[in-house]
Amino acid sequence: MRKLSYKEIFSSRPTLAELTTKDRFPFYVLCENIRSLYNVGSIFRTSDAIRLEKLYLTGYTGYPPRKEIDKTALGAVDSVEWEQFENPIEAARQIKKNNISIIALEHTSESIPYDKYEFKFPFCLLLGNEVEGLTDELIQEADASIEIPMFGLKQSLNVSVAFGVVMYHALAQFLGTRYS
Repeated sequence: MRKLSYKEIFSSRPTLAELTTKDRFPFYVLCENIRSLYNVGSIFRTSDAIRLEKLYLTGYTGYPPRKEIDKTALGAVDSVEWEQFENPIEAARQIKKNNISIIALEHTSESIPYDKYEFKFPFCLLLGNEVEGLTDELIQEADASIEIPMFGLKQSLNVSVAFGVVMYHALAQFLGTRYS
């Protein structure tokens, strides 16, 4: 085994122009009041990695152009379709009008572990503030609620890390369903 060179890895990636011709996976995410621009950048980067259909940045979540977002996104702001909404409820209702189910990533009275949830495609994952989580009003728009089991002192992971955990699980379900 040997580590691949940057050139070897890069040569297997599509160009930005080629990426625009590829199908996107039927995943959406709505970020509500994410305070850290570095988390927003990381969410962009993971969104690119999973070929997310669209990213909604709502409330006081920062949006491009911002150098802090660019620092962690590493160019993903150019490859991910995104839209900014002041009002997260308005964004969620627009998403629902397109027959996209909405799933809250939040500890609620009805949350189930993310790895026990059967995703229905397309879906939109709701991500909330790093401290307060999702607002009660936005949770009311959700069709389901999932959570990541925690076994230490902390009740949650960093929002961008949690997003990556859940979305790669959903991607595995989607690819398994699509190609099995």
